[in-house]
Amino acid sequence: MHQLEIGNLAVKIKNKTILHDFNLTIKSGEIHAIMGPNGAGKSTLSKVIMGDPNYRIIDGQINYDNQNINNFKVDERARLGLFLAMQSPIEIEGVSTADFLRTAVSSKEQDQFKLFPFIKEIDKTIAQLGMDKKMIERGINQGFSGGERKKNEILQMYLLKPDIVILDEIDSGLDVDSLKIVGENIMKYYHQYKCGIIVITHYKRLLEYIKPDFVHIMINGHIVKSGDYKLVNEIEQNGYEQFEKKVTKVSAAIIKENENDE
Repeated sequence: MHQLEIGNLAVKIKNKTILHDFNLTIKSGEIHAIMGPNGAGKSTLSKVIMGDPNYRIIDGQINYDNQNINNFKVDERARLGLFLAMQSPIEIEGVSTADFLRTAVSSKEQDQFKLFPFIKEIDKTIAQLGMDKKMIERGINQGFSGGERKKNEILQMYLLKPDIVILDEIDSGLDVDSLKIVGENIMKYYHQYKCGIIVITHYKRLLEYIKPDFVHIMINGHIVKSGDYKLVNEIEQNGYEQFEKKVTKVSAAIIKENENDE
């Protein structure tokens, strides 16, 4: 059983406070959906969890299995079992996906790494995702469509076997068929490895495949309401305006602070 616990987190980038009074706990076997309008801080949250150095934690802490990881580097967090499927995966020339994964998995498994099982698993997962096998010999995401980049993120997830998975708008850029493939493969991984999942999304369509146990509405850098799947339907029908009206005095103060910094 693994647990990621975020307590009273406040985060700045440059002079802007993006997250404040943010609290969330994710355990193995749980799926949490985080929804909210553009600019709510959802993608910032994913980057902060993974240790993006552009963001500065000014209060609160991130604990993984009761260990404070506020000062851990990105690779250290990944070794612990955290994984981020990015909203906009970058292109890296000169390093193929195959070489990258072989290096990453061998680094993680150390003496337990065996090349033949690795090749067998990568071939199997590529077939599951409907990817062209030749693509993994290109530079990472080089010449990939948006959908192919997202499938490549899920391929990495399968090979690295994280315990806590963060999906930052994994549905963006996916057509209907690719969304189904990606959603079903995420759930297959979830059932196989009993991981914890954070799904960041604007829309209901992804959550038709990845059914969350908990749904959290994020407005102006913190969670304003949590509930079950019924919240997704409520958003679908009425949008986020009803929740924006409930912004706390703390949120209003943060907004005012940011305006003064500009």
